[in-house]
Amino acid sequence: MTTRSTVLITGASTGIGATYAERFAHRGHDLVLVARDEARLQALAARLRAQTGAAVDILAADLTQPGDLAAVEARLREDTRIDTLINNAGATLAGPFIDQATDDVARLVALNTTALVRLASAIAPRLAQAGTGAIVNIGSVVGLAPEFGMSVYGATKAFVLFLSQGLSLELAPKGVYVQAVLPAGTRTEIWERAGIDASAMPDLMEVGALVDAALVGFDRREPVTLPALHDAAHWDALDAARRGLIADLRQAHVAQRYRAAA
Repeated sequence: MTTRSTVLITGASTGIGATYAERFAHRGHDLVLVARDEARLQALAARLRAQTGAAVDILAADLTQPGDLAAVEARLREDTRIDTLINNAGATLAGPFIDQATDDVARLVALNTTALVRLASAIAPRLAQAGTGAIVNIGSVVGLAPEFGMSVYGATKAFVLFLSQGLSLELAPKGVYVQAVLPAGTRTEIWERAGIDASAMPDLMEVGALVDAALVGFDRREPVTLPALHDAAHWDALDAARRGLIADLRQAHVAQRYRAAA
């Protein structure tokens, strides 16, 4: 009898996380769904069990709370059926940095970065030992563009991209696939929760289209997937420029333009 693999998805009660849950259930996977809203999780789990026959567990957890986060970490370490982590939980904040409360900023950083890296850290050693599995980290194109004016949110998403790229270099040789997904604006509840009027943003991508595109990248084993990027050559050029810059760093010598005039 073949054991069905299990996918753990954070932020799974709605939006991107719930859509990932639907897609993976229909692909024949069992699920562990993590979010704060237990009622929504229960409703989604019941529907997916009925539609697909998947085994669906729920973990009601606020990943900004150390105790809740530790419980999810423990599940990732101990449940050997889980071979895929979808690190999707995240939030944003409205307004400029100087108007954002320090405690709100700290919670945003805790959810978007600390929780994400702790969950990846909880599962990665086990996957590497097994020589299989996947970690999918949901970032954002905002992490590439300070010009968008979402300084803290963008910084957390830049962290997600860098972490994913670094983990991919480290874990791919051990058989573990790491994917960074960088959505552009997507029609989810993240805007409403941040006090942003999404109705004033007509060009948002529908969440189903976003997840389906991300899964095409997943199946192709892309390290970085940008569903809204129409010309992949732009990403290739950016990455090549980054590598060229690194190659030109000669750390023992100050660049001529920074040397004081004689």
